[in-house]
Amino acid sequence: MPPQSIILLLIGTWLLVAAAALWGMLRIARRHHERHHARPSKPAMRAAQARHKPVHLGH
Repeated sequence: MPPQSIILLLIGTWLLVAAAALWGMLRIARRHHERHHARPSKPAMRAAQARHKPVHLGH
């Protein structure tokens, strides 16, 4: 096998592995993003709770 073919095969394999890794990471990130936004965020929950707490002046 000529050296040029080996180099092209290595580069092609590297590109396929990199594309598969990127696809997998984007798939995981998309699933995490969907689950994360399905619930209200902690700052939003804190703001909602702060609006409904009575204000106590003094002890």
